[in-house]
Amino acid sequence: MSKKALIVWGGWDGHQPEQVAEIFKGILEEENFNVEVSNSLDSYADTEKMKAFDLIIPHWTMGQIKNNFALNISEAVVSGVGLAGCHGGMCDSFRNNVDWQFMTGGNWVAHPGNDGIEYMVNIKHSSSPLLEGISDFKVVSEQYYLHVDPAVEVLASTRFPVFEGPHSTNKAVDMPVVWTKRWGAGRVFYCSLGHQANIVAMPEVTEIMRRGFLWAAEGKTLYSELGAKLSVGNVRSYTGMGDSSD
Repeated sequence: MSKKALIVWGGWDGHQPEQVAEIFKGILEEENFNVEVSNSLDSYADTEKMKAFDLIIPHWTMGQIKNNFALNISEAVVSGVGLAGCHGGMCDSFRNNVDWQFMTGGNWVAHPGNDGIEYMVNIKHSSSPLLEGISDFKVVSEQYYLHVDPAVEVLASTRFPVFEGPHSTNKAVDMPVVWTKRWGAGRVFYCSLGHQANIVAMPEVTEIMRRGFLWAAEGKTLYSELGAKLSVGNVRSYTGMGDSSD
């Protein structure tokens, strides 16, 4: 049976969300997914419908989300639905919603030098084989500096500073570029690359996203096979925003 995916795009037009959503749709259809594409956050209104997907891909930058919509997504992911995305479309989506940031594993805070910075993406050797066989590569784009959850497993990183600024007086740091984490029974995948569609279309980035989508989408099946024995708690009882309808 084909897996089902939901792509929701919108927000700031500078990230070319519609074009990126089309690339993601093409990747998934090549892997025999049934794909639903929406440009409305109202797609997050029905929790039970979202639980029927294997994968949710948000690509929405600098927006405002209703608290209960964010909690609906969280509840779906906790139940085993995968969550995967890139750049500001996932980790600069809703700056005022800490529940979203907790679930996704990080949030954008700066891109020193703005667009057009040449930097290296360094593939990490970790317990995950997800990026095995992909070599380090250069990209000319925004270099994302993020505040990152220490619970994530880092699969690729980039060295700061490349562009000088106030952060440069600190020691050099390796900033995560690609990571995975768990949210209840759900698998969460993120890649900070993807400022515009041409970056997502780079062969290395397309392959990273393809692998991330497939990995995240397996969480629901694996959870089901385990007999739903994983204790995930009640997502609405401990989150910062509570079960608000606003």
